Amino acid sequence: MSTSKRLLYSVAQARAIDRRAIEQFGIPGFELMRRAGEAAARQILQRYPLADRICVLAGPGNNGGDGYIVASALARARRRVCVQALGKPPEQGDAATARQRWLSDGGSIDALGALPTADLYVDALFGIGLARALEGVAANAVEWLNQCASPVVALDVPSGLNADSGMAPGSVVIAHSTITFIVDKVGLRTGRAPALTGEVVVEDLDLPAALLRSEVPTAELLGAEQLQQWLPRRPRDAHKGQFGHVLVIGGDEGYGGAVRLAAEAAARSGAGLVSVLTRPAHLAPILAARPELMVRGSDYPERAGKLVDSASVVAVGPGLGRGEWSQRCLALALASGKPLVVDADALNLLAAAPRALSAGSVITPHPAEAGRLLGISTAEVQRDRIAAARGLARAYRAVSVLKGAGSLIAAPVAEESESSTAEDLAICPFGNPGMASGGSGDVLAGVCAALLAQGLDPNAATRAAVLSHALAGDRAAAAGERGMLAGDLLVQLRSVLNP
Repeated sequence: MSTSKRLLYSVAQARAIDRRAIEQFGIPGFELMRRAGEAAARQILQRYPLADRICVLAGPGNNGGDGYIVASALARARRRVCVQALGKPPEQGDAATARQRWLSDGGSIDALGALPTADLYVDALFGIGLARALEGVAANAVEWLNQCASPVVALDVPSGLNADSGMAPGSVVIAHSTITFIVDKVGLRTGRAPALTGEVVVEDLDLPAALLRSEVPTAELLGAEQLQQWLPRRPRDAHKGQFGHVLVIGGDEGYGGAVRLAAEAAARSGAGLVSVLTRPAHLAPILAARPELMVRGSDYPERAGKLVDSASVVAVGPGLGRGEWSQRCLALALASGKPLVVDADALNLLAAAPRALSAGSVITPHPAEAGRLLGISTAEVQRDRIAAARGLARAYRAVSVLKGAGSLIAAPVAEESESSTAEDLAICPFGNPGMASGGSGDVLAGVCAALLAQGLDPNAATRAAVLSHALAGDRAAAAGERGMLAGDLLVQLRSVLNP
């Protein structure tokens, strides 16, 4: 099956595709299991050529059946394979057939317990259908597995991880790599998943492309190559008036650094002009550090109407604070009618007193800010990040970025739509923990405002901004994640945004 590995599907969709392969295309269920197990075995032999002692942990369902096929294939490749099984053996169906073949090939099966020493472990305990917390022997085995020094390969999904939400309600396997079958799953790419899956490899099992035609992908996984599509070379006769004017509003007393980071990020991202409206005390330091910016300091932001009128896009929130001055700044931005990038404390003020945003606007909350905007807890946001991102886009009629591992970009859709698609939901697989430091979000706000000002539509601008911000962070992390500063991303933006 020829399919883009940049498309992501839900568990229900993956099951529907599997079912159609059997019912409409006449591919027996055991044949699908055989293809999956043998494809996984090939990946293991290729990626771990020195692994001789391999332990397969097999569950009672079809994921365990995949594990038995893997065990048989690895044994034929002259690896020393042992199998530990959880629960009662399957009595019928494809998993029972796979188990019997393993036994017929001379393999043996022990009850799941204390794990033997091995060069590699294969997690075939639970597949994509598990949505509850692991218990008892399974939970204990996973805890033991996570303490082993040898790598773990997960089949389809690390056991204990929800393949729809990317969250784990209890114990969960920490895999070195995950081999997932037929299609990539949305829950492997956000939430806790990036810390649990390792490298995700998609094996499509050579199924017909027609299998996917009746399934609209749930989301798109962003790729670095897309920046060339969004950011072509500029014409040789270009001038600054063609690339927009970004106004960054923020920087209450003591927070001038945030507004300066956002403004410089906008300039580094190609905006033709960048202005700043901030407290008077920040004017001289910002101009001394970055004279290319146009800075106005005022304790009376409502008097800056002409400055707002001259802007193409307004970014409001970096270092804004929540006092009276801050509220007047937000009111000025909201009244402008310009496309907005709303970040940081502007989001908190908006949550406290919800107001409509102008067309073409973008909001960029982290999980705690998203919870305030939605009136739910941070934990509830993280429990289903996809639902939260789409809820934000729907509630505020704005493109919404839910920041974090596997940042989500959700565009507003029609009220009657009940499902997300690759056109209105995207996930960024890049970025790293070094970006978890003060000011990183301010940089993202500036990048997003600059790309909006240069004429990209809000959805494309936001996807490109999140992607380029994350890639800049990964380049900065080459020198080490611990101790990275938001300013380190500024150094990298120029090369990332000129693909």
